[in-house]
Amino acid sequence: MSRLSHTFGCGSLLLAATLDTAPGTAGLLIISGGNEIRAGAFGGQADMASRIASAGFPVFRFDRRGIGDSEGENRGFRNSAKDIAAAIDAFRAMAPQIGRVIAFGNCDAASALMLAGGAGCDGLVLSNPWTIEHGEGGKAADDTPPPAAIRARYLEKLKNPREIMRLLGGGVNLGKLGRGLARSLSPAAPPSSLAQEMREGITSFSGDVRILLAAADRTAQVFEAAWDKGDPRIHRCEGAGHAYVEPAHRDWLEAQILAALRA
Repeated sequence: MSRLSHTFGCGSLLLAATLDTAPGTAGLLIISGGNEIRAGAFGGQADMASRIASAGFPVFRFDRRGIGDSEGENRGFRNSAKDIAAAIDAFRAMAPQIGRVIAFGNCDAASALMLAGGAGCDGLVLSNPWTIEHGEGGKAADDTPPPAAIRARYLEKLKNPREIMRLLGGGVNLGKLGRGLARSLSPAAPPSSLAQEMREGITSFSGDVRILLAAADRTAQVFEAAWDKGDPRIHRCEGAGHAYVEPAHRDWLEAQILAALRA
């Protein structure tokens, strides 16, 4: 197994990509979230690609237009369907033994896959999908945890004797506590229009879908508040943050991806 760096075409532009070779007939397409380059936060995606390839599955990563080493204008995740389609074609050309392409996206990369109706992939692993609308100047609207998540956090604290001692000993900001309690009792906000678009986009997708939620992540909490809690495709990783940086959480994430590749 080896890592190959190359470029591929998306219209008249060249996009940068990396292929971790492996003999498997199912391949993993990693789509970066936000404006991250294909290496991902702190090289996490590169490390994950190496481990997945060592398990026998080729892995393709790329920078969408206007990001990292790729040409063109960065038009955001809502306009990345062409980039993903071009990446799938390049992946299949470089690893012709592939029969199935499973895409993994975290945050708005997951949203991009949902908006694109699966983008021509055979299976999807959607982690912490981004459902928060942007306001003026491109800034995110209120992304505080939904009331249900706040209530769950306070209930968890009440089970911890150390937190009770902090409260009794004056180590808790009572003003902040009061605001949090008030927020926990407020009604849940209606789903954003982005969440509705994502729901509609994924409805017709017939392949296998796994929705992974890092339970301690605000993005995941906002998504869960806007989604059907009984959706059997949801898998929760308790205590995990947005990037699954703890070894146990990283292993959980990779186990989920490998299960999708082996399905």
